[in-house]
Amino acid sequence: GGHLFSTMVCECQWGLTCLFLGGFIILAAGVFSFFPFVLGLLKYDWYIALCYVWFALGVTFFGLGFLYELFCCAPKQRFAKEKRGLASAREAAAGEDDIASAPTPYIMIA
Repeated sequence: GGHLFSTMVCECQWGLTCLFLGGFIILAAGVFSFFPFVLGLLKYDWYIALCYVWFALGVTFFGLGFLYELFCCAPKQRFAKEKRGLASAREAAAGEDDIASAPTPYIMIA
């Protein structure tokens, strides 16, 4: 069971996925709620109830994704050892008299 998921390369981002999905559902519920609440169209009880249900679902997803990211529930992944914010670079190899030289061309042997 656990071995299969530990060898997968996808490294699913549950927190970010829930944040974006929740935000999208909230926006969609807002668009659909625009008709009965602003324009006065589609004022059916079942339609308004569905707007509230979709909004609540979006808030739930968004909230769970936020909490997931806030409390770092994500397992250590491929870039866990990466030091973000610290730049590191190699020194350029100096040529003669501190003048940079062109790289050696690659010759393919047939």
